[in-house]
Amino acid sequence: MPPAALTGDEKALSIADWFKAREQRRYTAVGGLPPEKADVPDGVWSKCPACRHILYAGELQSNLMVCPHCDHHFELSAAQRIELLADGGAVEETDAGMTATDPLRFGGSKPYEESLRAARERTGLPEAVVTGRASIGGTPVVLGVMDRRFIGASMGSVVGEKVTRAIELAEAERLPLVLVTASGGARMQEGMLSLMQMAKTSAAAERLSRAGVPFIVLLTDPTYGGVTASFATLADVIIAEPGSRIGFAGPAVIEQTIRQALPKGFQTAESMERHGMIDAVVARKDLCETLERLLRYMAVRKEA
Repeated sequence: MPPAALTGDEKALSIADWFKAREQRRYTAVGGLPPEKADVPDGVWSKCPACRHILYAGELQSNLMVCPHCDHHFELSAAQRIELLADGGAVEETDAGMTATDPLRFGGSKPYEESLRAARERTGLPEAVVTGRASIGGTPVVLGVMDRRFIGASMGSVVGEKVTRAIELAEAERLPLVLVTASGGARMQEGMLSLMQMAKTSAAAERLSRAGVPFIVLLTDPTYGGVTASFATLADVIIAEPGSRIGFAGPAVIEQTIRQALPKGFQTAESMERHGMIDAVVARKDLCETLERLLRYMAVRKEA
């Protein structure tokens, strides 16, 4: 930009100072890119990782964090998901004080305790799932929502315990259970203790089924690994947001194993629906109405 084109405060800067200030400007990370490689100002604009359109943050938020150009569903935090689904945007949280420890004293490139501390500071959450009592469309439910910002919402011993307790609460109070998943799978830093959560949550889901209490799962992007292989696919009704990636192992791992290219759209929610693994793909704008309709149909009233 030539000096004559500069206006306002920029006129007081030399060309060198102007470029230096520009390089120091904060940028927002989009589509998994680090901040230094993003090219939109922080907090004002976002770039859709699917169609690459630049989106005004206010417009994106008013559209429920769904791209108006290609219908890409952006990731939501647990708080945003609760605000979207629960009446009044509120949940009466249970087991809020449960936090993970480091039973194996896991080291590696980054100590587990350091990862936990960083996740708590970044998200403001004690763990990767929020559970509690809420209501959806006037129907009381037990609601559980995973937050992928917390170590990928991986299922460690605390996540498994909180999910199990939520299932047991729904059974004890005969309240429909609604779980929202988003996870990379088991938490490797806890080793076998993490893998045991698959059996524990699956057994609790089986008891809930035998008790005749409705169980609905909403799969969001991505839901992988031990979460998919346990409670996430044991519900009475399984729905998913458009484009959500769902599976056990990721596509790259599968291709390396079978040494074949996978078909386009493999492991997407739409593919899972066509093959009968899930019951419906529901756009975010229709989630509340769909859940309300399902709950009215399925809800079990408390025994007098």
